[in-house]
Amino acid sequence: MTGDRPLRSAYRRFLAIPTRWMDNDSYGHVNNVTYYSYFDTVVNEHLIRDGGLDIVDAPQIGLVVETSCRFHASLSFPETIEAGIVVTKLGTSSVVYGIGLFRQGEDAPAATGRFVHVWVDRASQTPVPVPERIRAALAPLVVAAS
Repeated sequence: MTGDRPLRSAYRRFLAIPTRWMDNDSYGHVNNVTYYSYFDTVVNEHLIRDGGLDIVDAPQIGLVVETSCRFHASLSFPETIEAGIVVTKLGTSSVVYGIGLFRQGEDAPAATGRFVHVWVDRASQTPVPVPERIRAALAPLVVAAS
């Protein structure tokens, strides 16, 4: 991924996320905090479906330690967003994701973001290596960092 607004082709996996009436703010577009919910949704959907993450009982969990978002164009209800993800760093205990939110069929993202997980032991909250099943699910998403 190069630049601050990578095109659709830079992303490895997509998830369709319909906007909801409640996502809009009084200005008629998706409220900025809702974009972070979309980021969380696309990342965790992949971890649960492809990585087998048990969000209730897994002994290791990913905690979000950093997020950022750049807004390029407004989104609004009713639309279906296509959320794209890549992994720009797959470390020992951390994962850095790149995320793009696209209108259906558009090549340029309406928003781009960064989302960082640190994997920890659920009980002690101390860092642990990314679980092997999760690592295997993330490996196909890895691209060179920009």
